Amino acid sequence: MAEISAALVKELRERTGLGMMECKKALAEAGGDLDKAEELLRIKSGAKASKAASRVAAEGVIGAYVSSDGKLGALVELNCETDFVAKNEEFVAFARSLAETVASQNPKDVAALASGKVEERRQALIQKIGENMTIRRFKRLQAKGKLALYLHGVKIGVLVDYEGPEEVGKDLAMHVAFAKPEHMTKGEVPADVVARERDIQLARAKESGKPAEIAAKMVEGSLNKFLSEITLMGQPFVKDDKQTVEKMLTAKKGKVNGYAFLVVGEGIEKAPQVH
Repeated sequence: MAEISAALVKELRERTGLGMMECKKALAEAGGDLDKAEELLRIKSGAKASKAASRVAAEGVIGAYVSSDGKLGALVELNCETDFVAKNEEFVAFARSLAETVASQNPKDVAALASGKVEERRQALIQKIGENMTIRRFKRLQAKGKLALYLHGVKIGVLVDYEGPEEVGKDLAMHVAFAKPEHMTKGEVPADVVARERDIQLARAKESGKPAEIAAKMVEGSLNKFLSEITLMGQPFVKDDKQTVEKMLTAKKGKVNGYAFLVVGEGIEKAPQVH
């Protein structure tokens, strides 16, 4: 049997929220494969899928810009090494200027953005502050309707392209910052993601020992719940969880055409600290 380290058990616990013994057993069954063990636990106990954000530990800020006519906006993630620098006024101003550059010049990628005068300014800031900083990624949104911007501190930035009352835009942007929907509608969820979740739910239904007809209904119910959780329209609205975002929009005669958001450090694994 593969040797299961305490660190591996700890990571699986963080991913699933389940007990130490359950995690250790699943890892042993999966031969030490973390992803496989997580899937086994999801089949057996319905543990939630891991949230990358819970394992995030990178510093930095989100720079944001919206044009005066409310039609064009951009978000940029600018990373640094320490939280102290993330609060530096010049660093924050640089992030904002990057967002304005993305909106006005529409660079094709980060390499195109991080060149010329932008690179000169980055190098000058590194020399002045004495800490490495990197432009990690950006998102640009051209609105069909109008843009709402929401910043949660400096760590989360959201742009929403909406139609309807101004409060709809504000509420949608705040909701996206809180719930971080991966897709707008169920129809936009990639087929392979749906197929993988269906397989997991089928395996769970089989484990339950229920008759085939009931098992089939369980699978569809669980799949619909999963799709609601990861789509903006299906999620319970942050200000009133008795209704979905879709129902809130209908009630307020609003519409959402698209959205973009960035969370500082999302998906970056920080190297463990040596004591």
